[in-house]
Amino acid sequence: MKKSKAAAASASAAAAARQPSHAAQNGHVLPSKLARYLDPEASWDKDQLLDAVHWIRQAVGLACGLLWGAVPLVGAFWIALSVPSLPPSSNLKSSDPLSRIYQLRDPFFTISTVIVHLYYAYLLKIDEEDFGGHAALLQEGLFASFTLFLLSWTLVYSLVHF
Repeated sequence: MKKSKAAAASASAAAAARQPSHAAQNGHVLPSKLARYLDPEASWDKDQLLDAVHWIRQAVGLACGLLWGAVPLVGAFWIALSVPSLPPSSNLKSSDPLSRIYQLRDPFFTISTVIVHLYYAYLLKIDEEDFGGHAALLQEGLFASFTLFLLSWTLVYSLVHF
């Protein structure tokens, strides 16, 4: 009798595992584990979000480095290229976080920071104050991605154009 109860419990657990969850039936669960990173309804703790931001920056650093090296862009000019401080017709106030993004001088840092800001503010729609504020989120993985950017830029340029 004890074996039959254990077998029944095991069978019902297996059946429940095969059934789609209630959340999946409502369309809130996306099919891929990576899709969690695009789900605005997913719950995040600080370490998970900072890890996601870090790896997004690494991908941007690699992509920009490959692009800069393949085009070919050479010299410190492309590292220190100035972008306008604020767009002339901008309605941004100096206290707005986006105004700080526009004040960045390097195109790589600008691209990377804008992508990260759009990711957590507009795609995930999180409150940045729960995760240490804009500064903590915007600087996460910044210099590691800059290093990857420089390394990939130099490597691709050297391999393709020499």
